[in-house]
Amino acid sequence: MVILKKELYEQIIRQCLREFPWEACGILAGRGETAERVYEMTNADKSPATFFMEPREQLQVMKEIRNRSLDMIGIYHSHVASDAYPSSRDVDLALYPEVFTLIVSLSDKNNPSIRSFKINGDRINEEATAIE
Repeated sequence: MVILKKELYEQIIRQCLREFPWEACGILAGRGETAERVYEMTNADKSPATFFMEPREQLQVMKEIRNRSLDMIGIYHSHVASDAYPSSRDVDLALYPEVFTLIVSLSDKNNPSIRSFKINGDRINEEATAIE
C-alpha cells in the first residue's frame, strides 16, 4: 500500500491538470510506504501518450532525496485519455520494481482517478492507495 497525505495527492492532481494535454510525471520520496515529498518532473517528451523525465532534473532530484535521507518510493504519471492502468510502454519502462507506479487518469477531468501498481517484468500487481 502506498500512503499519500491529502495535500500531496492534491499537488499531483493539480500538476496533471495543469500539464494537460501532455502527460505529467514525477517522483515520490518517503520512507517505507509513506510519501513525504512530491517532486514534479518535466516531461521531456511533451506528449499526450508518453513521458520521459528530463535526465539532469532527475539526477538532481535523486541527489536531493538521498541528502534528505529519504528513498524514492514511487514514480507517477498521468494518462490523459485512458484508464489508470499501466500501458505496455509503462510496463517496458518500469525499471524500478521495488517502487510504486502511480497512474492518474484524466479521462474524466472533473473526476481524476489514481491507482498504484508494482511492476516487475511482465507482472503487474495493483496496490492499495491510501489518501490521508
